[in-house]
Amino acid sequence: MHEVLVVDDEPEIRRVLRGYLEAEGFRVVEAATGADAVDRVRRQEPAAVLLDVMLPDLDGLEALRRIRTFSQVFVLLVTARTEETDKLVGLGVGADDYITKPFSPREVTARVKAVLRRSRSAPESHRRTFPGLTLDLLRREVTVHDEPVTLTALEFDLLTALAESPGRVFSRRQLLERVWGYDFYGDERVVDVHIRNLRQQLHDDATQPHIIGTVRGVGYKFLLEPA
Repeated sequence: MHEVLVVDDEPEIRRVLRGYLEAEGFRVVEAATGADAVDRVRRQEPAAVLLDVMLPDLDGLEALRRIRTFSQVFVLLVTARTEETDKLVGLGVGADDYITKPFSPREVTARVKAVLRRSRSAPESHRRTFPGLTLDLLRREVTVHDEPVTLTALEFDLLTALAESPGRVFSRRQLLERVWGYDFYGDERVVDVHIRNLRQQLHDDATQPHIIGTVRGVGYKFLLEPA
């Protein structure tokens, strides 16, 4: 049974989300502050976190930054903010998804299920080796020139989706469907944010890329061939 941490300073929102999540078979724990959320992730290692951005002590973005220093748990930001820049900032600091209030509790549970589907068991052949780059799908580890690289869960899944079909051009919509795993209705530019973050982690210069190429007006492709 997957455990989900629900972080919100409003008890009624926690109660509603708990009811829907438990009805879908999840075990739910709660936190009302950002500091408590960070502590619970460290101690309890939940499978996913629903993290409100507007918290009274430590806002959700700062809580997420701290969580990312020690955990790659799936994090879905929940907030009343609707500005696109806020969404991009949240995704840029390591969120796996972004849900805007008011929301449908059924939609929230569907998105939690979607991100958790990414953690399903890797296939028997779990290593992908390319010149200077290795992906271990079972351990969810990446090395570049034998040096380990730390990626968020979403960055790893995005890299894997591209690497499974070297040379194939994926549109932003195709990557959203493959990696996010549900019908995404937000701005497709969130893919660009994650690609930029991924390139930085892989030390892949966007002006002269050797791992992920940009196809203008279309999307992205994986440039390396299997070793």
